[in-house]
Amino acid sequence: MIESVIRFLESINPIIAALYATIFTWLVTAAGASFVFFFKTMNRSVLDGMLGFTGGVMVAASIWSLLIPAIDMSNGEGFVKVGPAVIGFLIGAAFLYSLDKLLPHMHANFKQVEGVKSPWQKTTLLILAITLHNIPEGLAVGVLFGGVAAGIPEATIAGAVGLAIGIGLQNFPEGIAVSMPLRRMGISRKKSFFYGQLSAVVEPIAGVLGALSVVFFTPILPYALAFAAGAMIFVVVEEVIPEAQQNKNSDVATLGFIAGFIVMMTLDVALG
Repeated sequence: MIESVIRFLESINPIIAALYATIFTWLVTAAGASFVFFFKTMNRSVLDGMLGFTGGVMVAASIWSLLIPAIDMSNGEGFVKVGPAVIGFLIGAAFLYSLDKLLPHMHANFKQVEGVKSPWQKTTLLILAITLHNIPEGLAVGVLFGGVAAGIPEATIAGAVGLAIGIGLQNFPEGIAVSMPLRRMGISRKKSFFYGQLSAVVEPIAGVLGALSVVFFTPILPYALAFAAGAMIFVVVEEVIPEAQQNKNSDVATLGFIAGFIVMMTLDVALG
């Protein structure tokens, strides 16, 4: 099945392939959000384990799919070779830090509004919080496909597909993490599902923009890969891990993290 998908994506324009891959990750988010049609609540320990899984996938993807290729494709030796990865990583983390401080948003616990003060409703603030997660995820998939389009040897369709699958897997609990709290607030199932899947609409946009940026400015690829890694690591440390650990389910969340890390590492090595 995966081999057939890879062959198909290899046969089309990599930019279009990036669009298809990020639409897939969006649809997996929608699948998670669809749980609201079957359940009004979800066992918190299960959700924390899934959030831990999300964190593990994102960290492993940042290392194997983004930082290591960024270093491998950089010129020079020693500190010079790792320079683009360091610079891109710092800029990516700073970019998400800036969004986190400026863009009004609220996490699934509804306990704290972050960013500048806003009259927006809790539903809007929650959607924006998850949207922040999805920007670097879509960008990460897109820049890998862009590297393929630019003819960079270290960038492969198989590697990009592996990353898209990993991102898709961790998007599933993100869809649940938006739709379920909204349903508990009394919002209808249809609206809760709509807002849950809406949080990942940004991924195809970020994916295509990331692919196009690399195609037109090929030398930025190592920086772009590291940028996506820095942004994802910021999200994991700032939001995903604290959210998973706050309900006294730290063991479950930690095991979920380890499982997610292993799955993403395996996907990247096996397919990349």
